[in-house]
Amino acid sequence: MGLGKWVGFLGLAIALYILWEIRQVLLLVFAAVVFATAFNSLVRRLQRVGMKRSGAVALSIGTFLVLLVIFVALIVPPFITQFQQLVELVPKGLDNLQNRFQDMQSMIPGYSQFVPGVDDLIRQIQPLAARVVGNFFAWFSNALAIVINLLLVVILTVMFLINPQPYRRGFVLLFPSFYRRRVDQILSLCEIALVNWVGGTLINMVVIGTVSGIGLLILGVPLALANALLAGLLEAIPNVGPALSVIPPVAIALIEDPFKAGAVIVLYIVIQQLEQYLLVPFVMSKQVSLLPAVTLLSQVIFAISFGFLGLFLAIPLVIVGQIWLQEVLIKDVLDPWQESEKFKLEPAIDAEELDVTSETEHS
Repeated sequence: MGLGKWVGFLGLAIALYILWEIRQVLLLVFAAVVFATAFNSLVRRLQRVGMKRSGAVALSIGTFLVLLVIFVALIVPPFITQFQQLVELVPKGLDNLQNRFQDMQSMIPGYSQFVPGVDDLIRQIQPLAARVVGNFFAWFSNALAIVINLLLVVILTVMFLINPQPYRRGFVLLFPSFYRRRVDQILSLCEIALVNWVGGTLINMVVIGTVSGIGLLILGVPLALANALLAGLLEAIPNVGPALSVIPPVAIALIEDPFKAGAVIVLYIVIQQLEQYLLVPFVMSKQVSLLPAVTLLSQVIFAISFGFLGLFLAIPLVIVGQIWLQEVLIKDVLDPWQESEKFKLEPAIDAEELDVTSETEHS
């Protein structure tokens, strides 16, 4: 290997190392690109109506901020109040649970030999509770960093949305001149796919939030509206979000009645099954098709590598990556790859010829 190749290899290694070190910043930039792409679709529709781009951008962002403030106002205060009630009612719930255990121990002979008592369970839960509280304070200490990251995403989104063409042209110029038109076409495909994904996700969020709210109201679970909004919001994270959304209503229902908590679990299981077999096929017909195993593995890999932000952006990252692989590697490299006459393979042996050869060898 010559000196030039070694220098090129070293430069590539240094570039990959730098990209890995700034991976969180790159993810924040990608999040801003996703949001800007979604808002840009709305801005273009408003422009078709006759509105100027500056007014359409202001209207789109203003509407989003108003909805965000309404969402936070509906979610945060009720959950703070409910958390205070939860702290007060947990000892009462433990006393009721201990009384139920004692009743079951008196009704079932030998029950205490196989099932631990409440005191034993509390002693086993205490280390876990201490660890959870410690993690809570650690997460709380990082709240400032989270707020700064959110502000960065908002600012970048606004910058990309006001005038997206210079950023797009700058990205296209990173490629050789003969391939720039093709890169612009691939970026258009990525934009369409991301807009379809955002639209489908919004449909899922609205439907799941509405159905969850109706079900929680029928069951008489407190804070049905807040829990429904939370379920709709977490629907943006497939597989993981629905599992997280069931925890608050179950915890709230468990204080009042354990059977009601079981009913909440059944409700969410039914909702997820209806989503899987009715809603997802309808919504995914307008999106880039992703295999369920690929979706789950991508979430696990990105969550381990990049944390919660990687988990949230796993699906759009996979969508964009799939388009680039399909367009560049498959269509532009592998499909036009013609077999050379020098390396053309011999035709495969037929089954009849193979049988004749084996009979000859045996004879």
